[in-house]
Amino acid sequence: MQKLIVILLAFSAGFSIMSFELLGGRMLAPYFGSSVYVWGSIITVFMLALSLGYLTGGKLSVNKPNLAKFACIFGIAAVAILPSIFYSEFLFELVFAWIEDPRYGSLVAATLVFLIPSVVMGMISPYSVRLLTVSTHSSGQTAGFLYFVSTLGSAIGTIMTSFYLVLWMEVSQILWFIFGILTSCAALAFTTHVLSNKNTPVFSNNSVVSE
Repeated sequence: MQKLIVILLAFSAGFSIMSFELLGGRMLAPYFGSSVYVWGSIITVFMLALSLGYLTGGKLSVNKPNLAKFACIFGIAAVAILPSIFYSEFLFELVFAWIEDPRYGSLVAATLVFLIPSVVMGMISPYSVRLLTVSTHSSGQTAGFLYFVSTLGSAIGTIMTSFYLVLWMEVSQILWFIFGILTSCAALAFTTHVLSNKNTPVFSNNSVVSE
């Protein structure tokens, strides 16, 4: 069951990352347009953020990984998205007033709003791999499968956001939807951690209980 939970969480993270990235273009468009410069800035920021997230998540996964810590990553990611809901317009207007060049303006604006949430979400994939890796012999297969699941989630997040969500909801509503996904994942991971600890026997098979 824990393996299925981790797989579901990795899928949800992939969905959320790409949905968030696609919204970036829509959020920046009123201020900097939707040219190749803007999309180049968005992609650069997200790729940099994900690379930092992969590095950080890999380091964190070395120190006694568990689902409670995994839940914290999702919780922090959810909180990190909140500024993009409440303050993105203010930040975009500020950058737009200071930087006239749409290339550097969009790059700075994207960095301010999207970098930190994307770094945190990038930590999820390597941590997922560590949670499911049971031996060095199967680590490559486990990593490949989880990155397949995460990328599949990203593909579905891309198609769902671009084809449907932007037609059904406002940008702020979609951001709240992503926030809800990440918060639900945090709750699911933490609940699974608590339940698994309750089901773990206090004494191992080799323990001797003295009266």
